[in-house]
Amino acid sequence: MLSINYKLLNFTDGDKLLDVGCGEGRHVIHACLEHNIVGIGVDLSLRDLKITAERFSPFAAYNPKSYFSIQQTDATKLPFADETFDKIICSEVLEHIENYQGVLQEIKRVLKPNGILAISVPRAWPEKICWKLSAAYHQVEGGHIRIFNAKQLRNEITAISFEFTHRYWAHALHSPFWWLKCLWWDTQDESRLIKLYHRVLVWDLMQKPWITQALEKLLNPILGKSVVMHFRKA
Repeated sequence: MLSINYKLLNFTDGDKLLDVGCGEGRHVIHACLEHNIVGIGVDLSLRDLKITAERFSPFAAYNPKSYFSIQQTDATKLPFADETFDKIICSEVLEHIENYQGVLQEIKRVLKPNGILAISVPRAWPEKICWKLSAAYHQVEGGHIRIFNAKQLRNEITAISFEFTHRYWAHALHSPFWWLKCLWWDTQDESRLIKLYHRVLVWDLMQKPWITQALEKLLNPILGKSVVMHFRKA
């Protein structure tokens, strides 16, 4: 389930991509399979990085023109030289980090001039509903510690020498799913409705039927759970 529109990243052969807070590798793996690039994913969670490696393993020989690597690191102290990367993705990460401004500064440091940054965070109003329905949703270990105002975040990023280029929304079908999970947080594993909804989301992910694809595209500006913004470094 990708949040970032890769067409807007405009990959060219040999590009160096950094996925900051790559989690279980969804973005960096997909990028390395579809484009001839150097893709590096970093995350603080060793467990997530192990899952990333396991997921990539069956595809290791799929695109021999790409290079794939993962590394455990703190996003506020990236172990790379200045102006190393052509593209950087930071998807659904900043809401977990206390010093998110430090992450943005590190991203600025390691991104090349004219490089592209794509950031996604949970959209404010669907996220507020989740917080109201369940305290446990955001109080779990590693959970969300803030709700971003997208306009404010955009202004913070442009204030550190980035030019804003695009904004869009993603995962409209996931907003009601998470509301249901939060509403019945303590008994969600027993809910037939939540299980059925989850099957629909998996079906949509695997089969990409036109009806759910069209529905989500139509609903994203209204219900999209994530807001995605692209920037270019000055």
